Amino acid sequence: MSLLFCLPASAAAQTGYGMARGGTTYYSFIDYQRSFSRPQEAMARKVDTLKRQFAAKKLVWPANYIYIRSFKYDSQLEVWVKQRPADSFRLFKSYPVCALAGSLGPKRMQGDFQVPEGFYYINEFNPNSNYYLSLGLNYPNASDRVLSDSIKPGGEIYIHGSCVTVGCIPITDQQIDELYVLAAYARDQGQHYIPVHIFPCRFDVPKSLAYLNDLTKDDPGLNDFANQLKDAYTYFERHRRLPIVMITDDGRYHINDAAVTGASKSNTPVVLPAMEQKAMASSKIAPPRKVRQLPPLSEYVDQWPRYPGGTEAFTRFMDQIASRVAGFLPENVKRAFIQVEFIVDKDGVPVNFNVVKGLPGAAMLHQQLIEQLETMPAWSPALLNKRPVAKKMIQTLTIDSK
Repeated sequence: MSLLFCLPASAAAQTGYGMARGGTTYYSFIDYQRSFSRPQEAMARKVDTLKRQFAAKKLVWPANYIYIRSFKYDSQLEVWVKQRPADSFRLFKSYPVCALAGSLGPKRMQGDFQVPEGFYYINEFNPNSNYYLSLGLNYPNASDRVLSDSIKPGGEIYIHGSCVTVGCIPITDQQIDELYVLAAYARDQGQHYIPVHIFPCRFDVPKSLAYLNDLTKDDPGLNDFANQLKDAYTYFERHRRLPIVMITDDGRYHINDAAVTGASKSNTPVVLPAMEQKAMASSKIAPPRKVRQLPPLSEYVDQWPRYPGGTEAFTRFMDQIASRVAGFLPENVKRAFIQVEFIVDKDGVPVNFNVVKGLPGAAMLHQQLIEQLETMPAWSPALLNKRPVAKKMIQTLTIDSK
């Protein structure tokens, strides 16, 4: 059993930074971003322009949900938007990618100068980037951790400005102004996981597909990988909705309505639902019992909550929880990644446990997981301006069948 540990470092990466600045409390992500000079200036330059562009396309500003996809061979980055989970995405704008390192194909090790290919989300807003402004991606993802170098898979992959790269996705400073503002407003509206899908090329452009086919004709592994990504591209083109991406035990991607190949059948897929499936999935999850009605939480604190006994003790506790609930995995599932959230209240009591990314059709597993998590002991609470405050925590557990 392994645990993807998500205490202060990971949580800070989601938002960019995880604390108040100079004793000032920020109750919205936008206000916090405005406390940095570059995002503040970008918003001053771009918000009115973006509002007009949204109005011209009969879109609602700000977008509650955005989806980014990038095409390496075609050197394009698209931004799609929508307002409600049930809506179809609509294309807002396409930006040219102004430099490219490496070649088509996935990133597999540190220093290979490759831009990753696959399914990611934004996990960092960097207002003080060496490349002006940048949005970090969660490379390596679950597939990369299986298929990439186990010691040095690489990391620090960003969409950024300055138009230079050694393995990231660069656009111009004016364009990252817009993209950073769009993403910040979506984050402020509650979209904690902004999906970014990176493809080798546009699969419906003959010239692009011909180049990819020529590149992969003598490389069955690369050809198979490209076809996995093509399934996701085809799904979105058909439905204008994000696919549910599954990852097999050997790191392969499988898309919800794609045919399962013989290779895939030999491994049990782990369901990783798209964020727009959250409402559907949560309807199958038993409601938590240890609940408190709390005022709006500050995202930024001076000191994060501390588990009794520290990080090692918390890891042991979560290992024990995962082991206890492993027997509730569906019969055909060998491994599941379950993401939960809870709040450490200002008195240190952990409350409001909830499964935010679960396994469809596994309501009993979710219920048992919450029941076990509610045995968690009290923490030392977070501090803001030397006062205890409530703080939301997010954890991802890897649960392996016994």
